[in-house]
Amino acid sequence: MDVIAWSRLQFAMTAAYHWLFVPFTLGVAMVMAVMETLYVVREDEFWKKTAQFWMKLFAINFAVGIATGIILEFEFGTNWSNYSWFVGDLFGAPLAIEGILAFFMEATFFAVMFFGWDKVGKRFHLVSTWLTGIGATISAYWILVANGWMQNPVGTTFNPDTVRSEMASAAAFWEVISNPVAVSKFFHSVTSGWVTGGVFVVGISCWYLLKKRQRKFAKASILVGSIVGIVGSFAVMLSGDSSGIHAAEFQPMKLAAAEGLENGGRRAAFTIVPGIQIPGMLSILATHDINGYVPGINDILNGYTDNEGNVIPSVSEKMAMGREALAALSLYRTTDDPSEKAEARHALEKNVQYIGYGHLEKPEDVIPPVGVVFWAFRLMVGLGMLLLLELLVVGFLAWKDKLDGKKWLFIAAILCIPLVYLCGQAGWVVAEVGRQPWTIQGLLPVNVAISSLSAGAVKTTFFLFLAIFSLFLIIELRIMIGAIRKGPETPNE
Repeated sequence: MDVIAWSRLQFAMTAAYHWLFVPFTLGVAMVMAVMETLYVVREDEFWKKTAQFWMKLFAINFAVGIATGIILEFEFGTNWSNYSWFVGDLFGAPLAIEGILAFFMEATFFAVMFFGWDKVGKRFHLVSTWLTGIGATISAYWILVANGWMQNPVGTTFNPDTVRSEMASAAAFWEVISNPVAVSKFFHSVTSGWVTGGVFVVGISCWYLLKKRQRKFAKASILVGSIVGIVGSFAVMLSGDSSGIHAAEFQPMKLAAAEGLENGGRRAAFTIVPGIQIPGMLSILATHDINGYVPGINDILNGYTDNEGNVIPSVSEKMAMGREALAALSLYRTTDDPSEKAEARHALEKNVQYIGYGHLEKPEDVIPPVGVVFWAFRLMVGLGMLLLLELLVVGFLAWKDKLDGKKWLFIAAILCIPLVYLCGQAGWVVAEVGRQPWTIQGLLPVNVAISSLSAGAVKTTFFLFLAIFSLFLIIELRIMIGAIRKGPETPNE
């Protein structure tokens, strides 16, 4: 593999490891905050001990997750320096706010939450617990603002003098942070974290019931965890609907790849699996109109007319306009003749929206790995429905106090823990692999965003990070399993 492939693989590996920790943080933070609220409202020590147990697991996960997140941000500068230069004006702002505001807020109140039980009042401690979760959620928002801009670059203009995409005003900044793609990604990611936290809490609690230990603690945790997970599941569906609309509008090739749709049209069918389709459903999901037009891969390659009557050029035409933009940029930066400079700038501004296409070698380069995206989407949706069913069944039985003796259900709930992580990873495969070859949609392909590194250097650090992250994960799992085996400090009843 070349340096581009190794750099992509390294970033994907780092992001995948990081996403093992983030959804747990978002979900379990909600669970333990609800439990501590019950403790404060009911003044029942049982809920305090229950919250403290899940807080201990939260702390273990939080500590290890920080390391992968920091390395992930460093990789933008080490492996993707051209990308970092191109988007530095935009990308640095949300990440700086995330670090200065959200992360410090999260870390500060985490310290009060974890170490302050006997040092601050219980109401202040409760506020600290909620603010720890809120801080993690706000942190996710700013990161997803940056990611959402990569999927739908709004609020910036290309500056030929610096060769960067820059925000020109405060209004542009607000356009960036209110980007509809970022907003839907935020709700989708955060609420999927609630599902992860709910499934984890339910699964571990079912292990205690399977072992006939801490039954009161386990049943109470299942009830809270299942409610958080069920609420999260339905919220994921709602945000997923908006994500589909945005993909159809801003990234039609991603949608076509996720559906394996070669030739689109009106009343487009949704494919459950190859050979089984629901007529008209894809048009409904993508446009909220059964007669809505959904372009397929070939339509995007050859050009089409969208639902608003806009004529979308073919990829070949976009490539030609992109090369005109690159030629104009080169002339603008090298000529000293004022008239030539003005003429070059005019030509650049006319075609700048397609400048990224000028770097492509052939039209088919815009097609992502269809098979990977297609099956990752079905894995995500299928597992999501399975997990919702599990939460509904276990939660209902916990509410009716009919969980006793359901050994098969306990085992199924435990097995759902790795499945919820697989579901989350599949979602990110759809989101990120589905937009290839772009680091920034339509503006910067991966082959231009790369750093000037040797493939050997990236390969070496890939295996180094793989070993370090795997060691971290093993250590975390051993510590967490030890804490689970020890159990909560509640009566064994």
